[in-house]
Amino acid sequence: MADAIFVRDGERFVPTELARGPWSPDAQHGGAPGALLARAVERFEGGAAMFVSRLTIELLRPVPIAPLELRTRFARPGRKVQLVEASLFNADAEVARCTALRIRRTQLQLPPDLLRIAPPPGPSTGLAGQPPWAAQVGYRAFHNAGVEHRFVAGNFEEPGGATDWIRLRAPLVEGEETSPLSRVAAAADFGNGVSWVVSRDQGYSFINPDLTVYLHRYPVGEWVCLDAVTHVQPHGVGLAESALFDEQGLIGRAVQSLLLDRVV
Repeated sequence: MADAIFVRDGERFVPTELARGPWSPDAQHGGAPGALLARAVERFEGGAAMFVSRLTIELLRPVPIAPLELRTRFARPGRKVQLVEASLFNADAEVARCTALRIRRTQLQLPPDLLRIAPPPGPSTGLAGQPPWAAQVGYRAFHNAGVEHRFVAGNFEEPGGATDWIRLRAPLVEGEETSPLSRVAAAADFGNGVSWVVSRDQGYSFINPDLTVYLHRYPVGEWVCLDAVTHVQPHGVGLAESALFDEQGLIGRAVQSLLLDRVV
């Protein structure tokens, strides 16, 4: 039984069964490589002095359950604003990449009466849930064993918007404490899944080839909440958008493009 989502093997990261996605046991859920890329860009040169305010993750092809190599570089260095790029490779094939906007940290005195958006009801009030097609996925995976869900509005069983608290059940990398940024990236990829409007049972797929997360602060604690909604169009394109919260209030936003298709 895996007790982490990835295991280090020298410079490579080996995904365990907890990285698997719902569409195939041989490909990862987007939250797993997304969280690994987030880990890379925040740790890159000088990262301790910077805040990652935007992550744009592109899933270039199905990310395999196979050893992955990380490559990270500056796309734009700077004292106050930086762009950092990280890519995941399976052998010579680039399978996912991330561009991160990092902004310098400083201490400012701000007015005490600034608007603060309160969080939804907390995860202790929510109901556990699994996708309605969970029985068709007869293996342990990221969505059913790697994370835990607590719905305070909507659910997996019915179409439409949902408010879902999510936390990782296992460390991202074996032997490491998972960072708040990686926790956000892991959770934010569920926006389209928890707010679906056409379903696998109806013969549709709705795969997100990308994920963009904007943050103004990192979450406190293990839980990240998605207040999510999905929009779809008959030309086969959709958009999922999520307001992101921790138990103290709003932390940012996430959006995903959707590739809609018929699978029957």
